[in-house]
Amino acid sequence: MTTAKTIPVTRNEAWGFWGTMDAHAQAAWPIAMNAISDATGQPFEAVRAFLDSRHGRHFADEVLNRMHAGHALHDAIRAATRQWMEWTIGRRTSKDYGIPRGLPYLTGFVIHCEIVEEEVAA
Repeated sequence: MTTAKTIPVTRNEAWGFWGTMDAHAQAAWPIAMNAISDATGQPFEAVRAFLDSRHGRHFADEVLNRMHAGHALHDAIRAATRQWMEWTIGRRTSKDYGIPRGLPYLTGFVIHCEIVEEEVAA
């Protein structure tokens, strides 16, 4: 039996991934949510926290750069996801954010954003 997970909506339409993607946001959101969740193994709620953050805005910049280079939306999101998974957390980023060194950049920031969101809600 297959159960479909509901993709949470953005909480930040003016900023983050959604605001940066502008006219592409509606189509890009579910693609990015699934791609990032699949790549990082993190739940949709954590991915939403990431995409709604300033880090999500930077991720969207990478997607838009690839779209301007001629990639279709889906391919641009996949390529950006792969790129962010290839980058690793370095010494400085680890010190600044408390993310373990060597962790894939995307995984680290998805988890970091979820923790920050939980701390703010507490």
